[in-house]
Amino acid sequence: MERKPGLDLLRAIAILWVMPFHSYIAGYMGGGVLRWSGWMGVDLFFALSGFLIGSQVFNTLASRGGLDFVDFYLRRSFRTLPAYVVVLAVYLAWPSLREEPRMMPLWQFLTYTLNLFIDPNRGAFSHAWSLCVEEQFYLLFPLLALLLVRTGRLGRGVAVIAALVVGGMALRAWLWIHVVGPMEANGGDGDTTYLERLYYPTYARLDDLLGGVALAAARSYRTRAWAWIERNANAAWVAGVLLTGLCMWMFNGQQRFALSANVFGYPVLALAMTALVAGAASQRSVLASMSIPGAPWLAASSYSFYLTHKMVYGQLHGRFAPWVDGRGLWTVWIYMAAVLVAGAALHYLVERPCLRLREPVRRRWARRERRYMAAPIA
Repeated sequence: MERKPGLDLLRAIAILWVMPFHSYIAGYMGGGVLRWSGWMGVDLFFALSGFLIGSQVFNTLASRGGLDFVDFYLRRSFRTLPAYVVVLAVYLAWPSLREEPRMMPLWQFLTYTLNLFIDPNRGAFSHAWSLCVEEQFYLLFPLLALLLVRTGRLGRGVAVIAALVVGGMALRAWLWIHVVGPMEANGGDGDTTYLERLYYPTYARLDDLLGGVALAAARSYRTRAWAWIERNANAAWVAGVLLTGLCMWMFNGQQRFALSANVFGYPVLALAMTALVAGAASQRSVLASMSIPGAPWLAASSYSFYLTHKMVYGQLHGRFAPWVDGRGLWTVWIYMAAVLVAGAALHYLVERPCLRLREPVRRRWARRERRYMAAPIA
């Protein structure tokens, strides 16, 4: 898919929003509401990913009527695995570089199940949880999309998405009422239970991905819904901004752990993120023609920044705190600059070389598949 300035801008915003959230590793760096709400940047990444990968799948299904699963997973693997494996190897080989001493078992990182069994008190490389959510979702999503298309029931996809969202709301309500709430009422560690049962697991965090996928289906199949979005693209992203502000209020402080925020807040947040993506993806949007210097580079390198930023925070704080901490904006700039350097190194030394290998491997697979299909059956 061609690069779109609006989507690049959102991706750049997402990574700059997420990184300050983890500044607790560096003793906090200020930032107020933009810092404590930084976890919402992950939701923006989810909505973007749902739209981009959903578009890839639906465009292929619309043009070819089928999907090459090997090719799909090859593309995903070359995009996500190399940098992930390198950073994971650094965490394992050099424990002194970790932002926190304790780390979850290796098998959880290798199987992308970290988010299902995570212990928040073993926080080294814990931000890989969001990658696990995406990989689990994209393991199943192409199969469901193909099934709906092959059976001529793509229109029922709206009902499937609605059912999953409502099911997620019901599940979060049940978990809060029967697990998280009683834990808090009995004086237990309700915050940790909330993270383990409601924040990290895939079954509770599908809203944003589903919103992005629904948007992708609407665009790929040129539905009336997408035509309406095209006509009202600017209103869409403005609505997304306003809804994001509403979510900041809904999740403010301890309200983030409340029943109402967890049941209703996540769907509203998903609607906000999806509206932002809808506005940015439309050719008629102001965002589509907005060229901000540095945004495309931040967007292209955002994955590497995300993978490395907590380790960089830990190293700077642990080794140079007397010189870099407590200096206001200078502290923020120093930490951010260090993340950009480390992330850029990972991007240019690992990500880009591996992405250049992707197309030759895909072409080789395509030729092999054609030979297999053309071979006579004895």
